[in-house]
Amino acid sequence: MTLLDYPGKVACTIFLGGCNFRCPFCHNASLVINIDSENVFTQDEIFAYLEKRKGILDGVCITGGEPLLNKDIVDFVRKIKSFDLLVKLDTNGSRPELLKTLIDENLIDYVAMDIKNSQKKYGLTVGCPDFDINPILESVKLLKSNVVDYEFRTTVVKELHEISDFEDIGKWIQGAKRYFLQKFVDSGDLIENGYTEHDNDTMKIIRDTVVPYVQSCGLRGIDI
Repeated sequence: MTLLDYPGKVACTIFLGGCNFRCPFCHNASLVINIDSENVFTQDEIFAYLEKRKGILDGVCITGGEPLLNKDIVDFVRKIKSFDLLVKLDTNGSRPELLKTLIDENLIDYVAMDIKNSQKKYGLTVGCPDFDINPILESVKLLKSNVVDYEFRTTVVKELHEISDFEDIGKWIQGAKRYFLQKFVDSGDLIENGYTEHDNDTMKIIRDTVVPYVQSCGLRGIDI
């Protein structure tokens, strides 16, 4: 149960394992590598949970890992929608065709897409040096067309992000409805160690760098 993961809604969060990125600062490493196959819920268990909470939950957040790698994702979301629940999807944007299918079929109500870094530093940041950024560009374009409610977000890591990167990101996503900057937190479950956070003053400078380009820009993880 969460009051934080779905803006303005009472929701529960479902974590789907597996990801095609290897972001070294990922705070859910156990959902990306070394996945514990014993710590898994069946779909029946999930739907029984939702059934018991009818009238309490407004929606379901589906996160990961990267949920759109799951071969059953469309049918899974369709079943969740049968409970008359809203669905929020967290995605890295690497599967634009599938994202469009879910949107076209009115199966998702809100999308939170990660913008990992400026385009020139994308491969470095996602841990895939030869990464093809074109699918990310397609997903950004799709969401900016306002076919579904959405936000973009970036987890800001001192060793990977400079202020100038956010000037580039701002120009890239110019006109976006919402953009959130999330302060990196070491969860103790990282893919690689040695990553740290920017201080609050730098986070505010980064926000101010992006503000001219987007409709709304917020900070998460710091007290203003």
